[in-house]
Amino acid sequence: MNINKQFRSVIEWENPNEKELFVKVTDNFEEIKNASKLILQVGQGCIITYEGKVKDVITEAGIYDLKTDNKPFITNLKKLFQLRERSEHVLGIWFFRKADIVNMRWGTRVPIAYTDPIYSFPIQLSAFGNYSVKVIKPLEFFENIIAGKELFTHFDLKEFFLSRIAQPITDYLANAKFSYVEIDGQLNEIAKNTKDKTNEVFTDLGFEVLDFRIEGTQFDQETLGRIGEISDIQAEVKSAQIAGIDFANLQKLKAMRDAAKNEGAAGITMGMFTGVELSRITNEPQKEDIKTKLKKLKELFDLELITEEEFSEKRKKILSKL
Repeated sequence: MNINKQFRSVIEWENPNEKELFVKVTDNFEEIKNASKLILQVGQGCIITYEGKVKDVITEAGIYDLKTDNKPFITNLKKLFQLRERSEHVLGIWFFRKADIVNMRWGTRVPIAYTDPIYSFPIQLSAFGNYSVKVIKPLEFFENIIAGKELFTHFDLKEFFLSRIAQPITDYLANAKFSYVEIDGQLNEIAKNTKDKTNEVFTDLGFEVLDFRIEGTQFDQETLGRIGEISDIQAEVKSAQIAGIDFANLQKLKAMRDAAKNEGAAGITMGMFTGVELSRITNEPQKEDIKTKLKKLKELFDLELITEEEFSEKRKKILSKL
């Protein structure tokens, strides 16, 4: 904001910063009285106060001649000029942003705790996103919130709204109880419902919500650890199905293979048992053809459950039956 401290012929909001929402441009009575024009750019509004009370709100862009215009607020301004010759803290002019206020960030300040409906263990969820608003009742917000503050910024508004919308968002997510496995597919629905749950907060303060988005969610490390363990088990079950053995046998082979990797006599002995067990599993009566057996044997090798030597030996044995 660039304010010329000398008496000037034009009162305007010079070089407005997009982060500035309400700005008091002057309270110098003589400066206002001697000005000839008030300029209001597109996307700007103006509030005039006298002795702490709002006298007019201007919302239409244009160049207003303070000497000759007969518009109601100009007439009121002229009347105020005639009341007294005083230059300190009598008359004030605030400009405000009418244009859309975009990229307002929101997020849950503390994790939301509930029980996952699919996995049945406690989880903690955090969510974050952004929204856009515009002021539709500037007078209400000015009187109830600005209250004479000379500068009210984008950051001030974000913090103000966040303190009021956090609870409705938290209540909604806690009651919705989205599972870890389904929440990513529900982001649009969450955004819509969150907007509906918080709309009253914005409306009561004189704002209209233009857009409300959820950008992502985040779960606590303990939840991620549990999900990781479940995923590993599911992957192993699938691997066992592909390899043509049941999960119990797969786990037994893995345990034996891990033990066989240990140094010393115990490791050698366990390696022998692993080979015996592998022989038993692969020689169990099966209905699969040679091609299927070879494929399953290759799966065991790829999973590092058998050595290259064991793979070659069993492969030869299977092919010998051709």
